[in-house]
Parts: sequence; C-alpha cells; structure tokens
Amino acid sequence: MNKEITLVIMAAGMGSRFGGLKQIEPVGKNDEFIIDYSVYDAKKAGFTKIVFIIKEENYEIFKETIGRRVEPHIKVEYVFQTNKILSEEYQERLKERKKPLGTAHAILCAKEKINEPFAIINADDFYGSDAYIKAASYLKTMESGHYGLIAYRLGNTLTPNGAAKRGVCEVDENHKLIKLTESSVVLNGDEAEVSPLDGSTSFTTSKNTIASMNFLLFDPTLFELLEVKMLEFLEKNKNDLEKCEFLIPIVLNEYVEEGGKEVEVIETTANWYGITYKEDKEMVVNAISKMIDEKVYPENLWKKEESTINE
Repeated sequence: MNKEITLVIMAAGMGSRFGGLKQIEPVGKNDEFIIDYSVYDAKKAGFTKIVFIIKEENYEIFKETIGRRVEPHIKVEYVFQTNKILSEEYQERLKERKKPLGTAHAILCAKEKINEPFAIINADDFYGSDAYIKAASYLKTMESGHYGLIAYRLGNTLTPNGAAKRGVCEVDENHKLIKLTESSVVLNGDEAEVSPLDGSTSFTTSKNTIASMNFLLFDPTLFELLEVKMLEFLEKNKNDLEKCEFLIPIVLNEYVEEGGKEVEVIETTANWYGITYKEDKEMVVNAISKMIDEKVYPENLWKKEESTINE
C-alpha cells in the first residue's frame, strides 16, 4: 500500500476577487493557472491529498474555479486561515488586521486536516515536476521530526524586472541546512544582492547559491513546534501586530539554530517559474507552452483520463 502524503498549497494571499491577481493569471493553453500544474505534478509524483489554505470569503469562488477542476483527480480538503486558532486576547487585538498573519500561521491552521507527512508550497510558484518527485520520495521515507527543503539555484529563481523575496541558504557538505535567511534579492549579473528581512547587514552572493522557494517537507511534529513559536512570536511582536508576519522560513531557521533535528536540503533539476511582476507572465506562458510542445504536459491539463496522470 502506498504511503499517504499530502501537499499543502498556501493560497490565502488571494484577494476576494480573482481578477488581476497573479495567483490566478491563466498561463496554460486552456487557461490553466500555475496552481493547476502544481496539483497535476503532485498527483503524478504520488501525493494522495491536497489541502488548500484559503480565506474563508474565497471558499465558493475557489471551489468553483480551481476545486471543480482538480477534485475529480485527487482528494481535496479546504482550510481557512483564521485567527480563531489564537487566544481570545489576540483574536481581539488582531480583529482590525486585514492581511493574513503569515505562512507559519497558515500552516498551523491546517493542523486538524493533516496526520501524515506533508509538503508545503506557494500557490503562485511553478516548481516543476522533478521537484514533486524528489519531495514525494523524501516524504515516503523520512524519519519522524526530520524535515526537508527542496532547493533551487538562486539565479534561476530571480526576475530581471526587480527584487523578489527568497530564502538564501547556507548548506554543509552533507546537504544539511546551516542557515536560512529570508531576504529581498536582486539579480546583478553573476551575483545577487541580498537584503535580509530581519534588518541584518546586506551582502552579495553568487547566483549559484542554494535558495529556498517555500517548498518545504515536514511531518506532523511541526505543529507542536509552530504552537510554541506562535506564542513566542505574538509576545515578541505585541506592539506591532498590524504589520508583523509569522513566516515558516524564519521558524525553520530558528529550529536549526536552536539545535533541532537535521533539515535535508534536496536540490531539484526542475526549473522554477513565477509571476513576481506583470512583465514576468510572458516568460511563464512561453515556458509552459514549450513544455506542452515537448509532451511534458497535455495541452488540456484536466481533459485527459485520470490514468494518464499516473503514467
């Protein structure tokens, strides 16, 4: 029997109306979104369930657009990113905040839906089929409490159109994570200019530096860690609750620095694509069109029989 593994797709950053948002910009030849290709690749790699984390007010439109297409092919669950998981004190103090509290908070909201090893991804990143194959292989054999990170080369994740948030990694000779620095990064020829989001000193690094794109691999022991870190985060930022963000890369870096179990860094040969700026869309559309021509994906992603997804 195949081991159950879940893909968590963080999509709560989508607004109440889909029009004009990068997460639902059509990129396929039949108006597929990047998120469609994520589910397709995950299913083909052996993932058995998808958990979408969304805003509650988006449930109907999300289910009608994306859910309607993918639900016939794989088990789907929906989770709302909400402050109801917090104490009444913090629910009250956060009631005026409009923006979701961050990716680590989003994952914690999914605790009741996940009892098996799982991966998390961003809704608006195209990670490539090899990334899902590597992730599924790791999740099916991982030890309890050992986490993983699907890695890319930094220069291959950046746009010439401006800065982007990336996780800049330091990795040892055994492919274990030493440090993960969430940063704003700008490509400058063969180098990248890195500005850490924690305010520490900016630095320059090679475009071949290992980078994290929030494709992270966990088991349910993560939820215990997140519950502890959530309380620490709220207390630390109690005077900045309008702007602070509880981010999973920062939690993972703290876990490593505090002597947690090893985090395996797994480099993929896949190409990453994303729409950080509107000028990036043409590049993504062209890349997917080329992969369709090369028979990596069918032209009409969800019109094929289910058996073709498992080929």
